[in-house]
Amino acid sequence: MELWGARLYGNPCRDCGFDWSLTPREALGQVADLPVRYGALVKGRRGDERHPDLAWNVAAYVSHVTDNLRNWAERLAGARLAGTRQVPGYDQDLLAQARFYNDVSLAGALWSLRWAADAWVTSVSAALEESVALEHADRGVQRAEDVARNNAHDAAHHAWDIERILAHAASPTKS
Repeated sequence: MELWGARLYGNPCRDCGFDWSLTPREALGQVADLPVRYGALVKGRRGDERHPDLAWNVAAYVSHVTDNLRNWAERLAGARLAGTRQVPGYDQDLLAQARFYNDVSLAGALWSLRWAADAWVTSVSAALEESVALEHADRGVQRAEDVARNNAHDAAHHAWDIERILAHAASPTKS
């Protein structure tokens, strides 16, 4: 069984400080606020800023968060609407290659994030109300509340990655 969530990242997350004890409703609020949070974080930036320790640029991280939200919203909707509980894992790096994340415009990525966050909040809210649970191929049972926390963490963690990239880009002593 693949480690995930607080068991993998620690509580709070060793890197970004995410507190896994938040309620699913608080996770919904955090994801609903993502377009504003990310928009403020990258205001005045190009999106192609990079950090030497990270494979993706700023726009790529926004695109990844967007795709992750869409993917999980779709999976929960499938379980809720059609009873499709079995879900596979996915390779985020293959998806990044297929979508050319590092070439996505930041404005387009932010536009897409707004739609994905709205759809995710709608899907996760309904899944929470109906106590939906998925059977993930690598992680086992993923209840709607687990998905809510995991996805809120993913977004918070990648905001931290973006902050690191932007701090590096602003550093006069870049290496």
